[in-house]
This record gives sequence, structure tokens and C-alpha cells, in this order.
Amino acid sequence: MEIVMNVQKTLLICVILMVLGRKLREWLPFLKKYSIPSSVAGGLVFAIINLVLSLTGIAQFTFDSTMQDFFMYVFFTCAGFQASFALLKSGGKKIIIFLFLAALLAFLQNVVAVGLSAPLGVEPMIGLMTGSIPMTGGHGNAASFGPMAVDMGYPNALNVAVAAATFGLVSGSLIGGPLADNLIKKKHLWNPSMKDSSTEDEVEDGSVVRPVSLKVFTTATILVFIGLGMGSYIKEFFDFILPDSVNIPVHVMGMVGGCILTNIVPMFSKQKQEAIPQVEIDIIGDISLELFVTMAIMSMKLWELAQLALPLVVLLFAQVILIIIFVRFITFPLMGKDYDAAIISAGHIGFGMGAVPVSMANMKAVSDKYSYSKLAFFIVPIIGGMFSNFTNAAIITFFMNIAGNM
Repeated sequence: MEIVMNVQKTLLICVILMVLGRKLREWLPFLKKYSIPSSVAGGLVFAIINLVLSLTGIAQFTFDSTMQDFFMYVFFTCAGFQASFALLKSGGKKIIIFLFLAALLAFLQNVVAVGLSAPLGVEPMIGLMTGSIPMTGGHGNAASFGPMAVDMGYPNALNVAVAAATFGLVSGSLIGGPLADNLIKKKHLWNPSMKDSSTEDEVEDGSVVRPVSLKVFTTATILVFIGLGMGSYIKEFFDFILPDSVNIPVHVMGMVGGCILTNIVPMFSKQKQEAIPQVEIDIIGDISLELFVTMAIMSMKLWELAQLALPLVVLLFAQVILIIIFVRFITFPLMGKDYDAAIISAGHIGFGMGAVPVSMANMKAVSDKYSYSKLAFFIVPIIGGMFSNFTNAAIITFFMNIAGNM
């Protein structure tokens, strides 16, 4: 029996799971210790319940995704307000390095997928459905390239790609935080003096941080929705000038809108330091992120994983091993071996296993334990959410041509 949950019911389940996730982090200290996001903990509980109900034939929940997309758009717009010109300037070199790393990981994911297929007795094209299509690409790429493989004569390709994307979503949620946490502790990358004083009630000079007010919060909300609307128009502009085969994610364009506002608005304000109510915008972003990730995790159809044959499961675990080694020994060193690099590593695992919002949840869980990394929260979504889509599409096309001729 399918139980369809409308928008209101979906939100109800979501907020209940949000509260449950926070309680689980209190009841189970290892979740907090290893920086597992509360949204992941709560969402997984329901995903597992839904799995049991589905496999036993009792019921199967289907959720409305309208607000899930909305909260994702709002979060990325809020993240864009962190990208000042100073940050853009300081992160320029690392943006290029991270773009190269994202492309290199996607390439290696396909090498592993195709290279291990023959020894495991899997058709190369089907094996490719466990590579960068569902990993770096996520469910979106799985839904895009899976049907192409089906049309090429591989009827199970789409199911494998979607199931692999679900596996990646779960794996990325559980691996990213613990790896970054281990790096920070082992390398002694953080100390209490790095804590952002603006998040405290008082700063070192004794002055009190202004309280949150309705007027300021309203201003923050207005700016966020202006940035989100600007992002939609920016997307339409790029859709007009770019080929139909190139898809620009609307949530990333919202981030661009926020970036424009955070750099332009202070120019027309007498109080430049207070022109952008960053604290309030961050609150809106944090709430939106937690709601979105909880919805995404609780909506997962884990029973799709049960359809995977053992060789495909082996291929997926090979992807887990690959990304752990890659991020630990390539991403972390090349991004600077510092605290920012550790947070970026948590993010790379998130979108390298299938979803940029998981990257953000991973990074936020670690940041909440230690301190915020503006550089990580700028670099990861702009590369993982937009530029890696271009490089990954080219890499996937290359490997599909190879697999199709094997």
C-alpha cells in the first residue's frame, strides 16, 4: 500500500525527524564525536523504517518534494552571501585546484567502475553506472545518463544508476564528517582561538553582539529572496546563450545572486559593515539546510539497493575505498593541509558520493563542533554544484563511448 504524503504532512514528518536527529546525537555520543549530521541521523531512521515496511509489503511512503527543492534553493542563496570579493580573491587558486581534483576523482571513479567490471563478470556499461554518473553526478545524472544506456541496449542501467546514487548518498553522509574530524584531531589543525567570536554573546573587547530583531531579520529575508529571484533570471540568461545540452542548476544560480548582493549592497549603504545582516542570513540558511537534508535522506528508497547483485555491491564499495584514499591523500594535501582543507575534504566526500547538500551537511556538522570555514563553504558548492557538472558530463560521455565498444 502506497501512502502519499502531501506538502504539509511531509513537513510534519521532516521536523519530527529533525528533533529526533538532535536527540540521537545526545543519546548516542559517537554521532556527535564523529560529526554525523543530525539531519542524516534522523532521516536515516525513517528511511530504514520505510525500507522494512516496503519489503514486508505493509506500506510504502512517498513524499512531496516541493519544499525539499525550495529549501535547497534558499540554502544555496544564503551560502552565496558569504562570498565577498576578499574571499573570492583569497580562494582563487584553490578554486582552480579543487576543480581539477573534482574532475580527476570523476575520471578515476569511471576507471574503477569499468576496470573492475570484467573481472567481476559485469558488462562494462552496467559497471559504469556505479562510477561518476551516480557518484559525482548523483541522482540527477543517474536519471539523465541511465536512460541513455537503456537506449543503447542495457535495460537495467537506469535501475543500477539510481540504486548506486542512493548508496552514494548514504555513504557520503556517514564518511565525510568522521574523516574530517580525524584529520583535524590527528594533525592538530584547530584550537579554541580559531572560534569565530561573532557567534558568541560577547567579543574580546567586551562589546555585546546586537540581538536578533524583527526588522533586521526581515531585511535578511528580503535580501535572500531577492538573491534567489536574481538567480532564476541569471539561469534563464545562461539557458538562452548556452546549448540545450548544458544544464545550469538553478540552486547554484541562487548562490550567484547572493554573491552579487553581498558585494553590491554595502556600496550603497552608509553603514557598510551592517548592510548585510550575515548572522540572520546564516540562521535562515542553517534551517533550510537541515530541513532539506532531512527530507532528502528520509525520502530515500533504500529497497532499491536490495536489487543490486553482489558484483555491483563490490563495485560500489570499491568506490568508497577510492574516495577515502583520494580525499585523504590527494584532496587534503593539495588544498593546503590546514583546517580549511579538512572541512573541504568532508565536502568533497559529500558531493563525490552523490550530492552537494550532503557536502554542506557534512561540513556544517564538523564546523559546528569546531569553527566555521568561509573558504570551504564557498569553494565546495560552487565547484560541486556547478563546474563539476561540466567536467563530469564530458568524462561520462568519453567513458560511455569506451564501454559501449567493449
